[in-house]
Amino acid sequence: MRILRRRNAMISLTAAVLSASLVYGMYELQRNQIELDDTIAIIVPKRFIGAGERLKESDLEFKMLPKAAYVSDMISKLEHAAGKETIIPLGQGEPLLHWKVDDYYFQPKRSESTFQIPKEYIRSISNGIRAGDKVMIYASGEAAPSMRIFSEAVTVASVKSSGNVEIDSIENPNLFSLAEGNKQQMYASRREANGMIDYLNLNLSEEQWLQLDDLCKAGELKLVVAYSPESLNLAVGEEGDRS
Repeated sequence: MRILRRRNAMISLTAAVLSASLVYGMYELQRNQIELDDTIAIIVPKRFIGAGERLKESDLEFKMLPKAAYVSDMISKLEHAAGKETIIPLGQGEPLLHWKVDDYYFQPKRSESTFQIPKEYIRSISNGIRAGDKVMIYASGEAAPSMRIFSEAVTVASVKSSGNVEIDSIENPNLFSLAEGNKQQMYASRREANGMIDYLNLNLSEEQWLQLDDLCKAGELKLVVAYSPESLNLAVGEEGDRS
């Protein structure tokens, strides 16, 4: 009998512990659900990001924010931030706002400056190049093999005629189409634009400019500036991302 009573006591104690655990588990589940209902996930940087940097998915993460603190300008979808450039520096963990990033930001990055490329340095420029485009830079000479100078494409700050006028289509400016991600209109703008490029300005780092200048100043090598499809791919990939 004593063994039976002891067994019953253990069963009762186990049942009480299981019941208490179940009640506590249900309480935690309900509390977590209430917290989820009262919060919203927003995008924040994982690290400090300087102005002019292009955001990567690895730079970003989600952060739960009380709905009462949420404002409509906060970005809550990863695809609305990844691939865009920062207009101002971003602190780690701060809410990412739409006005702090842009699809195409033509100002040089923090590590860059805008350099006007001397005309005598240039052998040829693709006629379709416009401000905001990405271009590949090659060096070409009679006594030396041609080569690509930079592994990555660089950004065109402006292309102007001899009258210091930006070359573009008057009726359908390329910049408007570029900002809207309209690839068909971008193509049409390049077809309609008319003018010889006399001045080319590129956003380069100091190291890039010194490398380019060192190659070309003797006159043996000159630059070939080629339009990069990255410009069009960015516009197509980001089309419709604006909210």
